[in-house]
Amino acid sequence: MAKPGRPGAGKPKKKGPTKGTGGHSRKALEGKGPTPKAEDRAWHVAGKRKAARDRYAAAGGKGRPGTKPQGSNPNRAAKSKGGDDTETVTGRNSVLEALRAKIPATALYIAQRVEMDDRVKEMLAIASHRDIPVLEVTRPELDRMAGFDGVHQGVALKVPPYEYAHPQDLLEEVLADDEVPLLVALDGVTDPRNLGAIIRSTAAFGGQGVIVPQRRSASVNSAAWKTSAGAAARIPVAIAANLTTTLKEFKKQGVFVLGLDGGGDVSLPSLELADRPVVIVVGSEGKGLSRLVTETCDQIVSIPISAATESLNAGIAASVALYQVSTMRARRDG
Repeated sequence: MAKPGRPGAGKPKKKGPTKGTGGHSRKALEGKGPTPKAEDRAWHVAGKRKAARDRYAAAGGKGRPGTKPQGSNPNRAAKSKGGDDTETVTGRNSVLEALRAKIPATALYIAQRVEMDDRVKEMLAIASHRDIPVLEVTRPELDRMAGFDGVHQGVALKVPPYEYAHPQDLLEEVLADDEVPLLVALDGVTDPRNLGAIIRSTAAFGGQGVIVPQRRSASVNSAAWKTSAGAAARIPVAIAANLTTTLKEFKKQGVFVLGLDGGGDVSLPSLELADRPVVIVVGSEGKGLSRLVTETCDQIVSIPISAATESLNAGIAASVALYQVSTMRARRDG
């Protein structure tokens, strides 16, 4: 007679595979296959970016905007400041000036349903005459090309990397044109918008060029192009491997080095070297001029400002100094 089982005990389960269950387990393990990469999914943000890059590459661009400086003279080639091999110029004035300057652009991008003013019409005419591809894109795509805080105004231009001049070549060209040098050098200015503003002021007040150091300096990128309002197409920017060494070489050739600093020993309105060959050195707003550059300057010049204002940023300081020098030169020439 069989012994009664323990209360609540169930029947022993049958070991081994049960008929009809193997397929379910196998499918559960296989799942739906590997998950596609984000850039391979057309609806994903990364996928849309990849598609946009492919379109830009087909039109002559090669990836995201950036810069890769080159020397203008192969015998004095400046070292690269790094970056990609294309640059994107945005904004109607900047794009139009770049096209007028015959910079070898690879593509002109126009936003869908863009407002057609005289500048846009001229852009299209120049692009057509020079066989530059014109691509109609969405505004979100232009937003991406312009960057986080870029303002494209419905247009963008893909151009080669900015070609930096050599400082000595820059000075020699100014002297060859029988002009009195008025140059600006930047010492530790890292904001490209300040660089763009200084390029614009240099053009406005008769300066012939801007010099930036190889390290710890802003590059001529899309933000600098935009802020310069197209002046970057006309005013050369030279890159110095060592700013102090470059300034010393300039001094040997009769150029006076004027450093801008709030604690300067000469007030800008009292400057007596305005009619001489000069290079104005602008430091960063926070740290000002470096020690070695300060020691190299012939004079340290201060800009009189209200006591309620602690300092001026690099772009504004350079503009004030350039205006004062150009005004003094005009008075003495007159």
